[in-house]
Amino acid sequence: MSSATAIDVDFGRIARVYARFRPPFPKVLFERLYEVGVGAAGQKILDLGTGTGALSRKLAEQSCLVTGLDKSGPLIQQAMRMTGEESLAIRFIQATAEDTGLPDASFGAVTASQAWHWFDGTRAAKEAMRVLKPEGTLAIIAYDWVPSSGSVAEATEELILNYNPTWMLGGGTGLHPVWMRDLVEAGFQDIESFSFDVEVPFSREAWRGRVRASAGVAASLDADLVARFDDALRVMIEDKFPQEPLRVQHRVFVAAGIKPVLDDPAMDELT
Repeated sequence: MSSATAIDVDFGRIARVYARFRPPFPKVLFERLYEVGVGAAGQKILDLGTGTGALSRKLAEQSCLVTGLDKSGPLIQQAMRMTGEESLAIRFIQATAEDTGLPDASFGAVTASQAWHWFDGTRAAKEAMRVLKPEGTLAIIAYDWVPSSGSVAEATEELILNYNPTWMLGGGTGLHPVWMRDLVEAGFQDIESFSFDVEVPFSREAWRGRVRASAGVAASLDADLVARFDDALRVMIEDKFPQEPLRVQHRVFVAAGIKPVLDDPAMDELT
């Protein structure tokens, strides 16, 4: 079986499934992001690992000037299609978070949602520091299901491991304190984090789609295994979780930091 590591995972080959079944970010997230300096109208924002552009589009709806960046061509194409359908203006570029190729100090904020664990965090944070303007914000965002005891998420993770035993992203708490170290090492200041829980309703079909669009399933397994897994998931849900909609606990976690204003050497000479 394929290994669900960053090397083997390819979301590009399931771009349409990813776009269709990944749940939208909750509205309160954008209210909280605004409080840490992300999302003001007219703000230039770079969205790293934009994927199909879910976060980028919501920020563009707030009249932000968004550049979405991803290394996957198929994901960028899907993001452009969806952005066109919604009549939004977003610039998309294909590049890596660690080497964007963008000018120094050119953005008021940098975001990364559902993507930081695929990056070299140290290098990506330093690159974000470089492209940010002084006092700009880097916000790293996770939106994870929580596999609490007896939940459909827990049972689903156990099933994923039956088909992909090298998958390493299960059993999480939805909290990512290690990201704070990346911010510290890159030189960010006023670092903070926050989290909150939301309950997301899914039809049984939508939950199966959401799980297919995960790293441990269609992004890393061959088509035959994906089909066998999906059938096993269908049977498991019908047997153990017949209620509909399924209500799945999710946790939003954000780590944010501010690029400091550097001292002006010319001013130091005058004092």
